[in-house]
Formats: sequence, structure tokens, C-alpha cells
Amino acid sequence: MNTLRFLQALLAAMAFGLCAASPAHATPSASEQRVIETLIQRVASQKSMKFMRNGEEHDATEAAQHLRAKYDHFKDKIVTAEDFIRLCGTRSEVTKVPYKVRTADKRTRNSSDFLKDELRLVRRQAKA
Repeated sequence: MNTLRFLQALLAAMAFGLCAASPAHATPSASEQRVIETLIQRVASQKSMKFMRNGEEHDATEAAQHLRAKYDHFKDKIVTAEDFIRLCGTRSEVTKVPYKVRTADKRTRNSSDFLKDELRLVRRQAKA
């Protein structure tokens, strides 16, 4: 009888451990989803800017489409707009090469810096 109880307790503990070890799925709040969508729209509006991924230039529309596709892919790991920038707007998942942006005046910077600046503007405008 003690062996049976021990096995039942062991199975229950193992089942609990499996449940506890399974990853939780994050979901951005409705307000964070709006902020993320606003960031993507702001990228799409940057007609004079070039976005560089893995050494290739892309226009604003292509960059926004790529960000949206990555957002759809990583949505269960994203809670905040900062998560979105880190997971979707910073670097290639395949090559690990950082994404860059080139402005109309030919200055190049990391896309994550550009997106963080845009996020600050979005949040500031939301408070106004």
C-alpha cells in the first residue's frame, strides 16, 4: 500500500513539474498592441529612409511588412513594445546581424535605436 501511495505521489509530482515547466504564453495588452502597431505604421511612413537587413536595402513598406511578420511570429513572447523592438526590430534571427536604418542625409544607425526613439515619441504623444 505504501508503494502505491508513493508511486501516486511521484506521478502527481511529475505531472505538476511538467505543467510548471511548460512555457507561459505572453500577450501584449490592447494598449501595447496599439503602440506596437503605431511603431510599425511609423516605419511604413519613413519614405526617405532605407532599412538594411543582412546587407540588403529595403524601403519603408517592405520594412513594415517584415516587422509585422516577425511580430506575428513572436507574438506569444511579446508583452511590451520594448519586447517587440528587442525580438523583431533589432537583428536577424538567422544571421544575428543587426538591422540598420539609413536616413535621407545618409547617416546610418542601428534600427533598435531608431525604434526606441520612435517609441519615446509615441509614448510622449500618448501622454499629451
